[in-house]
Amino acid sequence: MSTNTRVSKPETLLVVDDVASTVEAIQRNLAAQGYAVLTAPGVSEAMRILETASVDLVITDLKMPRASGLDLVRHVRENLKDTEVIMITGYPSIEGAVEAVKIGAEEYLAKPFTDGELQAAVERALAKLHARRLGNAPSPQVSPAHDGLIGDSLPMQQLRRSLGKAAASSATVLISGESGTGKELVARAIHYSSQRATASFLPVNCGGIPETLLESELFGYVKGSFTGALESRAGFFQTADGGTIFLDEISETSLNMQVKLLRVLQDRQVHMIGSNRPRHVDVRILASTNKDLLALIQAGLFREDLYYRLNVVSIALPPLRERGDDVLLLIRHFAAKFSKELGRPVPYFTDEALHALKNGYHWPGNVRELENVVQSLMVMVESDTINVSDLPAMMRFSAPRQHDMNRTLAEVEAEHLHHVLASVGGNKTKAARILGIDRKTLREKLKSLEKSPLAEPPPPG
Repeated sequence: MSTNTRVSKPETLLVVDDVASTVEAIQRNLAAQGYAVLTAPGVSEAMRILETASVDLVITDLKMPRASGLDLVRHVRENLKDTEVIMITGYPSIEGAVEAVKIGAEEYLAKPFTDGELQAAVERALAKLHARRLGNAPSPQVSPAHDGLIGDSLPMQQLRRSLGKAAASSATVLISGESGTGKELVARAIHYSSQRATASFLPVNCGGIPETLLESELFGYVKGSFTGALESRAGFFQTADGGTIFLDEISETSLNMQVKLLRVLQDRQVHMIGSNRPRHVDVRILASTNKDLLALIQAGLFREDLYYRLNVVSIALPPLRERGDDVLLLIRHFAAKFSKELGRPVPYFTDEALHALKNGYHWPGNVRELENVVQSLMVMVESDTINVSDLPAMMRFSAPRQHDMNRTLAEVEAEHLHHVLASVGGNKTKAARILGIDRKTLREKLKSLEKSPLAEPPPPG
């Protein structure tokens, strides 16, 4: 059942059949499942009901006196785009099924059918309707308090509760999650919902600043402390005084830098390069990681004492593949965003395209990857309708190939490497992320393949 939409108001179903006993049986079955069920003995009566009532799903018999159920299906499809249809018949045939589906019936059930078969068909039809509504409805208004966090799934509801608790305290927070899950958005949401909201929020990409520069950027330096230090300069910690500093990808810092960060967390003091005088700072520290810090501790790459100082409040972000219908909400949001930027209408995503985007791909790059895909579609697809054929190749169905069981492991690995690289246009960083290895390992594997007879032409790009 489409429970997402039945919390406040049950879906309304219209059952159309000239046999009263069939109508009664279906009505009793579906009403017991919590649906609001209307009934009609024929097509003309059904059309009068559809003129005045908002109906989510029509269940109609095929053969009835005066007008056929096919006429009703055609009427619904051409006049009521927000209504699904299930066709039932006691005279099943391939030709009838093809005709019903071709003109717009979502399901085709042959009598006699069980209660379970009917319920399953209703759930499938309503789930498709629910997905279409989410994916193509006007973009929702985003709450400024959460700084762009979009989603109503259970993981996101739990995340918002955690954010509220974190914002109400002054404790250090460690935000963990895969790349692209929105760790900086969460950090901003915590800051702007806290008592420090009117002060500065300063994000620092620890992995994007060379190790030789990171210390001077974080702690500042005094004039003459090194060649090129022509004047004193405050570091990020001093700049963020009274506010919040966000140390993004804290796992990328060296052990030497971790010692210095630990000192700041313990003493709330920083030492500028070239100065022996400590400077007190009133800064809340939020940190993030896309790696398993406990595993890094075991490997000797991250300090255990720093981990426990950072991990006072722990917030784990769910990957997009675990967020259900949030994928559809995000598609809707990004489509509206880019349509405004590009000055074009918001495109309509077909049911098949929405299904492929939600269920046919595991989104290793999470929300960031989804945003890039929607932007690409908005730029490249000229039509106002997005179909499955417009989606990237790895999101479209491909008939399974016959597996050659005589291939070596090296041959299978080589083929998979080339397919993944081709799917991301040759981008080695993205390919390495999907494969679960680092870029160096990927480069070594590709280099070894170039020297072997397994080598294939490199992917485009």
